[in-house]
Amino acid sequence: MSFTCIDGFSGAGGLSLGLSKAGFDLLYSFDIDRCSVETQLLNKKYFNHKIQELDIREFDPIETMNELGLIKGELSLFAGGPPCQGFSIQRIGSDQDDRNNFVFVFIEKMIALSPKFFLLENVPGLNGKRGKKILEDALNYAEQNGYHIHKNILNAQEYGVPQRRKRVIIVGERKSNSPLKFSYPKPSTKKISVRDTIGHLPATPKDGKEHPDIKHHRSDKLSDINVKRIKYVKEGQGMAFLPDHLLADCHKAGAEKIGHRNVYGRMKWDDVAPTITARFDSFTRGMFGHPEQNRTISLREGALLQTFPKDFEFVGNKVDIARQIGNAVPVNLAVAVGKELIKALK
Repeated sequence: MSFTCIDGFSGAGGLSLGLSKAGFDLLYSFDIDRCSVETQLLNKKYFNHKIQELDIREFDPIETMNELGLIKGELSLFAGGPPCQGFSIQRIGSDQDDRNNFVFVFIEKMIALSPKFFLLENVPGLNGKRGKKILEDALNYAEQNGYHIHKNILNAQEYGVPQRRKRVIIVGERKSNSPLKFSYPKPSTKKISVRDTIGHLPATPKDGKEHPDIKHHRSDKLSDINVKRIKYVKEGQGMAFLPDHLLADCHKAGAEKIGHRNVYGRMKWDDVAPTITARFDSFTRGMFGHPEQNRTISLREGALLQTFPKDFEFVGNKVDIARQIGNAVPVNLAVAVGKELIKALK
């Protein structure tokens, strides 16, 4: 039996890859970001389905079903993670953000496909002040059109990911006369550490270039002041541990007043990593310092902490690649949820 899937907002392919590892047959994926699409196209070892650069507002469910030889209601899963920046609790500014509308667009396109299940992944902020009304409206619309909604927040570190990363995982199950089938994966108490994941890698070249033998193993060249800062902080420490003369002027009021306690920080070897963000390549943005070497973690190390395969390649410059890695659904989290969806479908 084939369990078919379309992935909208597919990014660099973390969700697609995890779902395919779980047993889904990826038929089609699309994303508006050209670098992300080129990344998927490059990784032919992992992807052999149709991949396209496309804005979801231009996605035509009827035309797509015709091209794929599907009838309405036949697709097993429509999955995606609409852009989350508009809902992020770290974001400053107006609650009005065009990207927020993509959640409702996703649900509208899903209803036109009428799959057996849909999967929507996003930041916990989607369920908070910025996103709650938009999310409620979208999910109410899905319920009115025949879907039961399962909603939960999963922490990736409990599903084989060496990283603290909480995400809202919403599963829509098409209603039928039989009992509900889907249940969330059971969390594991076994944690995978930073050491387990990147401890085997050598130092990156000091000139900021890529390691000659390891693709994407390169890290930021630090400024003189940041070299002093990273030399000062120990494993697991951040800005709150810096002496006054090494603090940026905007941080001298203290972490208790201004927050940002974990910028200019180092990871711990024997703990999970912090959330890998789209700017994990920068020492100034979080606990992204290597546990013992005086550098940020490399692009390859970030990808491994997101559980991408060690031979997975990315397209773009350093900022493009860090963004693709940081915005991805961790592969192992996608595998865990995907396996439960397969059980439900069976």
